[in-house]
Amino acid sequence: MQRFSTERLHMLRISEIQLPLDHPEADLRAAILARLGVADADLLSVSLFRRSYDARKKSAVTLNYTVDVEVRDEAAVLQKQSLKDKSPIVPTPDTNYHFVAKAPAGLSKRPIVIGTGPCGIFAGLILAEMGFNPLILERGKTVRERTKDTWGLWRQRELKPESNVQYGEGGAGTFSDGKLYSQVKDPKHYGRKVLTEFVAADAPPEIMYVSKPHIGTFRLVKMVQLMREKIVALGGEFRFEQRVDDLVIEDGQVRGVTLAGGEHIAADHVVLAIGHSARDTFQMLYDRGVYMEAKPFSIGFRAEHPQSLIDKCRFGPSAGHPILGAADYKLVHHASNGRSVYSFCMCPGGTVVAASSEPERVVTNGMSQYSRNERNANSGIVVGISPADYPGHPLAGIEFQRKWESRAYELGGRNYDAPGQLVGDFLAKKPSTQLGSVTPSYKPGVLLGELDQSLPDYAIDAIREALPFFDKQIRGYAMHDAMLTGVETRTSSPVRIRRNDDTLQSLNTKGLYPAGEGAGYAGGIMSASIDGIKVAEAVALAIMGSVGGVSA
Repeated sequence: MQRFSTERLHMLRISEIQLPLDHPEADLRAAILARLGVADADLLSVSLFRRSYDARKKSAVTLNYTVDVEVRDEAAVLQKQSLKDKSPIVPTPDTNYHFVAKAPAGLSKRPIVIGTGPCGIFAGLILAEMGFNPLILERGKTVRERTKDTWGLWRQRELKPESNVQYGEGGAGTFSDGKLYSQVKDPKHYGRKVLTEFVAADAPPEIMYVSKPHIGTFRLVKMVQLMREKIVALGGEFRFEQRVDDLVIEDGQVRGVTLAGGEHIAADHVVLAIGHSARDTFQMLYDRGVYMEAKPFSIGFRAEHPQSLIDKCRFGPSAGHPILGAADYKLVHHASNGRSVYSFCMCPGGTVVAASSEPERVVTNGMSQYSRNERNANSGIVVGISPADYPGHPLAGIEFQRKWESRAYELGGRNYDAPGQLVGDFLAKKPSTQLGSVTPSYKPGVLLGELDQSLPDYAIDAIREALPFFDKQIRGYAMHDAMLTGVETRTSSPVRIRRNDDTLQSLNTKGLYPAGEGAGYAGGIMSASIDGIKVAEAVALAIMGSVGGVSA
């Protein structure tokens, strides 16, 4: 069985080592020795597992370390511990990745992965590492070609429906803040595998230990390309500009796919990692009878503030410290009309981007580079909605999204500019006519006016109520000159393609594996990548079971 890890075995993990923000390097080793109760010579090695910060006291920001150490007498250290210790020293858990199978020689059909976002890439990688030689199909272009097309919309107002922020190698997460943390449960440490592979693909090594790792768009472009090259070297195959227009299903079993050009490819195992904006594919799946249902998502605006304001509110005198970087925030308000309003996909030192994938519709999203050094902070300020707001058809959420994206296109002047309004004017219920101190970052541009008609009344009311409450948590959040840009509609997939909890196959279509954000099982780069690993393992075990093979 093969292992991939940067960590050593037979080590001890020490948590909750708290030190001042600007502590000397030697203080960390001294704190470790104090916790272990051993002499310096008995501490053989130290590996940093996690570093976070505690900014609750802005005048005294502290760092919190978790380390893995190797000592001369591990048993003696463990025996000395008291049961009263709040953060006991424990053996370091095994976070190496273990493959579940190895492909037998001579498989007649290889698995297909549809989509090359984080979920599809990791499904393809794991299958390739196990020797299953996956075929990976992508309707869009390679990541570098796609980047050029995306800039075409931002700079020249030219939208390419098959190559944009939503479609193409790397998925929607390529044009984002590149956050690599998630709240999903991960008992098998799949997230560690994800980070290890990213570092191998030239991501900053610090993502292995910082508490909120991120990468940023420019670095993601190179990483995606390197991961593709690795998959190909392992026996996988990529085919770009190959949209899957149909599934071949016989007696409830997938038997292959049909491409837009008419080509049929036989396969008994198909991973559906299509992303949350593959609306035509959702329609095809529904027409083929694949079980799906409407699911909740959120809609709202992008809010922009000076990054310096956020830094000062979060970090006080420590604002600008290189270890802390650009500050983020997380806000929630439960409005009196029953709606929840919350910050979504917060991008410190970033920009608001055009994320449309269909003609004559405007969609916004947020993006940051690794440096996070742009002037503004931006975040989605969104309102939760449910299928009760768009009842009936399982795909009704898509039409709901389209309605408000088309409205934003109209309010923006019908040229892919986005409608915008200053926060002060939004709260005062009057149109904006000129910018203040915050310059909107959205390209192609922003047309100032009034946003009340850009979302349903209940969403407008909830956001208008929430902003003053957010101002109590971050002083200046409701500043007059802060910018709202509409609309944010692609927070998550509007459908869930239900799957069996054990086999991860579609409830009614054997051999079809709904995965990632598009299927409603992830939200963000990390959770989508983890889901890709899970689904790849399920495919491998199913193939081995069908040929009578033995798993690893």
